[in-house]
Amino acid sequence: MSTTTIRVDAAGEPLRLLHVHAHPDDESSKGAATTAKYVAQGVQVLVATCTGGERGSILNPRMESPENWARMAELRTQEMARAKVILGIEQTWLGFVDSGLPEGDPLPPLPEGCFALQDVDVAAGALVKVIREFRPHVVTTYDENGGYPHPDHIMCHRITMAAVEAAADPAAWPEHGAAWQVLKVYYHMNFHRGRLAKLDELMHAHGLESPYAEWLQNWDRDEVEDRLTTFVPCAEYFPLRDHALRAHATQIDPDGFWFAVPMAIQQAGWPTEDYQLAKSMVPVTLPEDDLFAGIDTREPVVADAWAYSI
Repeated sequence: MSTTTIRVDAAGEPLRLLHVHAHPDDESSKGAATTAKYVAQGVQVLVATCTGGERGSILNPRMESPENWARMAELRTQEMARAKVILGIEQTWLGFVDSGLPEGDPLPPLPEGCFALQDVDVAAGALVKVIREFRPHVVTTYDENGGYPHPDHIMCHRITMAAVEAAADPAAWPEHGAAWQVLKVYYHMNFHRGRLAKLDELMHAHGLESPYAEWLQNWDRDEVEDRLTTFVPCAEYFPLRDHALRAHATQIDPDGFWFAVPMAIQQAGWPTEDYQLAKSMVPVTLPEDDLFAGIDTREPVVADAWAYSI
C-alpha cells in the first residue's frame, strides 16, 4: 500500500476545491495547472460542469466532419471523461443545455430552454446540492463578465454566487441537505495583458514570432490586472494542463494558437495561474499564493493513498 502527503483542515479532513465551469473543456483551459498541483497535495477536487457543450463548435480541423458534428454531445462527454482522468479529479454534470455563442448584428435570440435563459435562483438549486454534498472549502468560477461574454459563462457566474449564498442558508433548499459555508470564492483571471506581454517579450528575445503581438497592439490598459489578488505557482504542471486540454479534441487545435509558446518560455515567463479573491469568510493578506490561504489548516499528514480518493 502506498502513502501520500495530504493537506487537511482543522478537523483533519482533506481540503476540498470545487470548480464551477460552463462547458466541458473549461476545466482544462482555466486553472488546470492549479488543479493538478492541489491534486498532488491530496486536495480533493470536483468540477461541476453546467452544460454538455452541445452547441459548441469544432475548432480542430482534424475533427471536422459531418459525423462529428452529429455526435457533438457524445464526443464532448467522452472528452470530459478523458480530461478528468488526466487531471485526477471528479466531475459532475449540472444538466443544463448549452446556449451556444450568438453571433451577428443584431444578435439572434438564445435558444429556448438553454442554460442562459434559466431562472438564476431556480438553476442555482442544482449547484446548492453539489456544494452541500461535497462541502468545498474553496469554490472557483468566472467574474460577472464571464471571463469573456459567452452567455453560459455569465450565467455560470450568476448561479455560482447565488448557490454559494444559498448553500450556507439552512432555510434555502432544505431538501438538498445540511447547510455548508464555503470559505473562499475566486474568479479565474489568467487571461490578462501583463501575462501576455511578458510571454511576448520572451518570444521576441528568443527570436520567435509571438502569437500575441496583434492583441497587445490594441490592448493599452487591462482592468483585469487591477483585480488580481492571487498568484498560484504551478509551472511544473503546465505540461499536464496542456495534456488535459488536448483531450478535448473537438475544441482545440493541437497545432494552434494555444500551444504556440514553447513550454520553457511559458514556465519561465509567467509561472503562476492568477485569480481574483471575490469572497472570503476568513482573514486574508493580499497578494496570496495559495487558494487555501487563511483557512485554518494543520500541517500536511501522511496517509494511505486510497484513504481520501474521490
